[in-house]
Amino acid sequence: MKVLWAPWRMEYILSKKPEGCIFCEMSQENRDEKNFILLRSDLAYVIMNRYPYNNGHLMVVPFRHVHDLNGLNDQELLEIMKLTRFSIQCLKKAFLPDGFNVGINLGKVAGAGIEAHLHIQIVPRWAGDASFMAVFDETRVIPEALEATYKRLKPFFDR
Repeated sequence: MKVLWAPWRMEYILSKKPEGCIFCEMSQENRDEKNFILLRSDLAYVIMNRYPYNNGHLMVVPFRHVHDLNGLNDQELLEIMKLTRFSIQCLKKAFLPDGFNVGINLGKVAGAGIEAHLHIQIVPRWAGDASFMAVFDETRVIPEALEATYKRLKPFFDR
């Protein structure tokens, strides 16, 4: 069995969570750059993860507050899949990753940090991205600040 170590996420796990839904609140604000929202469509949006597993870690989030796939209508389901595909295309152009992890964590035991609002995780991967830092020091090296990553990615998302 392989183990995915992500001790840098402890900051998020231990942090005080807002009472409302962060995905709903951020989508209603007019502060996309501050919130790292890269793209809005009619039914969903693409946002950078503030506590990334890797540089360029994105999430595709429906605007409507639903907790699982059964809560989505067909148009929403199609839209989030199209945005997932588009996000992967943008990440390929911006970062040249060797592959991707794409997934949906349904329920807390499945790893959902925000289980009340469905979202798709997109994590770019590179050969050797689990370096000695993660193995020996339980530390992940994210080589670029979130603000710089946003500025790098945003032109690819501006259609």
